[in-house]
Amino acid sequence: RMEASCLELALEGERLCKAGDFKAGAAFFEAAVQVGTEDLKTLSAIYSQLGNAYFYLKEYSKALEYHKHDLTLARTIGDRIGEAKASGNLGNTLKILGQFDEAVVCCQRHLDISQEQGDKVGEARALYNIGNVYHAKGKHLSWNMVQDPGCLPQEVKETLQKASEYYERNLSLVKELGDRAAQGRAYGNLGNTQYLLGNFSEAIAFHKERLAIAKEFGDKAAERRAYSNLGNAHIFLGRFDISAEYYKKTLQVSRQLKDQAVEAQACYSLGNTYTLLQDYEKAIEYHLKHLVIAQELGDRVGEGRACWSLGNAYVSLGSHEQALHFARKHLEISREIGDRNGELTAQLNMAQLRAALGLGPGDEDMGTAPHCSGYEAQGARPKRLQRNSMDSLDLLKFPSEKAPPWQAAEPLWHVAYSSWVSSDHQRPSRKGSSARRKSLQPVLMDQAGSLQVNCVFCLKKGETEKVDEECFFDLLSKFQSNRMDDQRCPLEECPAEAAEAAATPLPTLEERMSHSSLMASPQTEEFFDLIASSQSRRLDDQRANVGNLPGLRITHNNLGHLRVEGDTQEPGDEFFNMLIKCQSSRIDDQRCAPPDSIPRGPTMPDEDFFSLIQRVQAKRMDEQRVDLASA
Repeated sequence: RMEASCLELALEGERLCKAGDFKAGAAFFEAAVQVGTEDLKTLSAIYSQLGNAYFYLKEYSKALEYHKHDLTLARTIGDRIGEAKASGNLGNTLKILGQFDEAVVCCQRHLDISQEQGDKVGEARALYNIGNVYHAKGKHLSWNMVQDPGCLPQEVKETLQKASEYYERNLSLVKELGDRAAQGRAYGNLGNTQYLLGNFSEAIAFHKERLAIAKEFGDKAAERRAYSNLGNAHIFLGRFDISAEYYKKTLQVSRQLKDQAVEAQACYSLGNTYTLLQDYEKAIEYHLKHLVIAQELGDRVGEGRACWSLGNAYVSLGSHEQALHFARKHLEISREIGDRNGELTAQLNMAQLRAALGLGPGDEDMGTAPHCSGYEAQGARPKRLQRNSMDSLDLLKFPSEKAPPWQAAEPLWHVAYSSWVSSDHQRPSRKGSSARRKSLQPVLMDQAGSLQVNCVFCLKKGETEKVDEECFFDLLSKFQSNRMDDQRCPLEECPAEAAEAAATPLPTLEERMSHSSLMASPQTEEFFDLIASSQSRRLDDQRANVGNLPGLRITHNNLGHLRVEGDTQEPGDEFFNMLIKCQSSRIDDQRCAPPDSIPRGPTMPDEDFFSLIQRVQAKRMDEQRVDLASA
C-alpha cells in the first residue's frame, strides 16, 4: 500500500505539472519522496519531474539539488539514458544560474551518451542545449557593453559563433527527424545569434522561416517574437518604414495574446521608429500608450524611459513647456529607482530647457502639465547640448573601475588622518609638525619613509615622539602574540606521559635542526606517508552516498543494483576530467558581480536596440540644428 501511495502521489504531481500548476505538482512530488519507494526507476522519474517543477518555479537551487539526485541514481543503477537526461537538465539549470562552463560540460555529457546510445532525439536536444548555453554566455558577456550588434569583442564573437554552429547541427538533425516544431526553434535562435553577430540579412532570412513555422502551428507567441525580431533587424539596415510595419504586427498579436508587457514593448519600439522617421506626432502617440501601460503595471523603469522619449519628442516639436514637464518626471523616477545616469541626464535636460524658456533658478515652470504623466524611452535628441549630456555619461565609472588604493592620488595615511580629525581642517605636514592637533592622531609616514607614532597612552598631550620601525613592530607583536595560540589545539597529557617527558633529556639544537630537516624534506618516505594518510579520505568525503538519497528505501530487491558505502569501485578518468572542468570556476562564484548600469523593466525591450536609437538619433538630429550667429 505504501508503494501504491508513492506512485499515486507522483502521478498526481505529474498531472498537475502538465496542467501548468507547478507549485501544487511540486507539493505532490515532495509528498511522494516523503513516502519513499524501493523502485529505482520510479524514484529517478520523481527526481527528474521534481527538478523540472522547481525549475519552472524559478527555485533553481532546489532544481539543481534534485537533478543531482537524479544523476547520482542513474549512474548508480547504470541507466545511461537516464544519466544523459539528468546531465541535460543539470546543464539547463546551471545555464540559468550563470555557470556556463559547468553547463557546457553537463550538456556535452548528454550529447556523448546520446550519440553512444544512438538516441537521435536526445542528440538533437543536447545540440540545442549546448547552443543555448553558448548563446546565453555570449549575451551575458556583451550585456553591459555599448557596442552595436556586430561590433563585439573577439571572445564574444567566438562564443556566439559556437552557438550558431551547434544550432545549425541541431537544425540539420531535426530536419532528418522531421520535427517541424524543433526546426522553428532552431531557426529563431539562429536568427538571434546572427543578429548579435551583425549579420542582419541572414538574421532576417532565419526569422522569416521561424515566422512561417509559427503560423503553421498557430503559435501566436512565437509569431509575435518573429515579428519583433524582424523589425529590429530591419532597423539596423536603415529600413525604418519596414520596421514600423513589423512592429505594428507585433502590437496586433500582443493584443490578441492580452499580454500588456509585450504590448508596451511594441508601443515603445513604434515610438522610436517614428522618431527615426521624424514623425514626432505619431512617436508621441505611441510613447504615451507605452507610458499608460507602464503605469498600470507599476513599471517605474518603463515610465522613466517613456518620459525621456516624450520630452525629447516635444522638444523636436518646439513644445518646451511639455518637454520640461516630462524631464522633471524623468528626474523624479530616476532618483526613485536609483538610476544615476538617468538622473544626471534629466538634470542637464532640465537646465537646458529652463534656459531655453528663459527661466531663472527661482522661477516657476511655464505651461500646464499634460494630462498623462510619463517617463523616458528612446526619443529624439534635437540639441547638441542634449547629445553632449549623453556623451558625458561615458565618463562615469562603475565601482569596479575605480582606481585601486595604491594608485590613489593622495597617500592612504592622508585619508586616514582626515577621518580621525573631527572638525579641525588644518592638517599636519608630512614631516609630522603639528599645528592644531586633536588628542587622537593616526600613524603617519613622512616623505623620508620613517614612521611617526603619537602614543596617547604614554605621552602627555601635545608631546610627540619619533619611534622607529622596530618599536612599531614590537607594539604590533604584543597585540598579535596570542592570536595564533587561540587557534592551536591543546594537547592533553596523562600524568605518566608527563613524568616520562620530564625525565627525558631535551635534544640539542643541532639534533632538533637535523630532525626538522628530515621531517620537512619532501624527498623522504616519511613525508609522503604523512601526506597520503592526511589526504586519503578527502575524495571519499565528496562522493555521493546512495543511502542519503531522499525517498529511497533500500531492500534486498534493489541492493544488488546499488553501490552502497564501502564498495571499492573507483570512478574512471572520464569522471575526474568532468569533475575538474566543473570545479574550474568555483572561485568565480565568490566574486561580486558589478551592478547593472541601467535598471530594466517588463515593458522595455532589449537594451541594445535602445542604445542604437540613441546613436542614430544623435546623428540625424544634427542635420536639423541651426548654427547660432556669434554675438
